[in-house]
Amino acid sequence: MARAKLLRVLDGETLSPPPLWLMRQAGRYLPEYRETRAKAGSFLDLCYDPELAAEVTLQPIRRFGFDAAILFSDILVIPDALGRSLRFVEGEGPRLNPLAVEDIPRLDPSRAEAHLQPVIEAVRRIRAGLPAETALIGFCGAPWTVATYMIAGRGTPDQAPSRLFAFRDPEAMDRLLELLADMSADYLLRQLRAGADCVQIFESWGGVLDEAAFRRFAIRPVARIVAKLRAAIPDAKVVGFAKGAGAMLDAYRRETGVDALGLDWTVPTDVAKRLQEEGPVQGNLDPLRLVAGGRALEEGVDAILGELGNGPLVFNLGHGITPDAPIAHVEALVRRVRDFKA
Repeated sequence: MARAKLLRVLDGETLSPPPLWLMRQAGRYLPEYRETRAKAGSFLDLCYDPELAAEVTLQPIRRFGFDAAILFSDILVIPDALGRSLRFVEGEGPRLNPLAVEDIPRLDPSRAEAHLQPVIEAVRRIRAGLPAETALIGFCGAPWTVATYMIAGRGTPDQAPSRLFAFRDPEAMDRLLELLADMSADYLLRQLRAGADCVQIFESWGGVLDEAAFRRFAIRPVARIVAKLRAAIPDAKVVGFAKGAGAMLDAYRRETGVDALGLDWTVPTDVAKRLQEEGPVQGNLDPLRLVAGGRALEEGVDAILGELGNGPLVFNLGHGITPDAPIAHVEALVRRVRDFKA
C-alpha cells in the first residue's frame, strides 16, 4: 500500500501539489457537523461519543477529499481526565475550576486511561472508515497551553494568571508540566497504537512567553513528550504547532525534536522558506482569507505555494477554520491547491 502523502512530506519529501488539510476542518461551518453536534447534546458529549466523534471527523473527508483527517476531540480532555470539572459555555468557551499550587499534588492521573478510552475507540473507528490513502492525525495540547487553562480556569487575553504562577513558583509549574507531558505522551501513544498515523501537538499560547520562559515551559515539556514517543515508537511522526512562537521557531524545532513545524499566518514567507530548509513546514494561510474568498484567498494561496511549494510542505491554515467560512470558499481553496504544479 502506498504511503500517505502527508507522511511522505513528514519524511522530508516534496510533493506537487502538496498534501492539504485544515485545522478544525470538522466544525461549525459544515451543516452536517451542526446536525451531528445537536444530536450529541453538548460539545463534550460529542468528544466522548466514539460513533459521533468518528462521524464528524469523517465528514470533511467525504465532502472535500482532504489528504488527512484529524481526530475530533479537544485539548482539554487531559485536565478533564484529572477531574478538573471541564465544561463549555456557549459563546464563551471552556471553564474549569482554577488550579492553585496546593492542588498539584492532588492531581491523580490513574483515572485517565479509562476516562479517555472513548477517544481511543473513536480513533479506531475513524481509521476503519478512512480511505487507505488518507492519513489520520492524532493530537494533544502542549503542556504549557493546557496548564494555562487549568490555572486561570478559562482562556484570557495574554494568559497572565499562568505567567504569574510560573514566575512566582517555577518549580511548581515544572511539576505540573511534567505531569501533563507524561499524561500527554501516554495519550498520544494510545492514539498511534489505535490507528493514528502521526500526531500534532498544539501550543496555542507559547507566544505569550519571553525567551527564557518559552525554553523552560514550552520547549522542555514538548521535548519530554517527543522523547517518550520515540522511545516507544522510534519512527513516530510529530508536528509541532507553536502559535506565535516567531523567532523561537528554530529553537523549538531543534530542541523538541518534532518532524515538522506548523506555522501561524504571521510567519513571513521568507522566514518560512528558511525554516523549510531544515525540514517540513505546515501552513500557513490566514483563516480570514478563507472567509473573504476571491482575490484575497487566491493571492494568499499563491504566495504560500510560490514560496514553499518547491520544498516539503503540508498546506494548511495558520490557525483553525472559523465558523463563518463559506463552503464554496473551502472548495475554491482545495481546487487552487490541487491545481498547483511546482
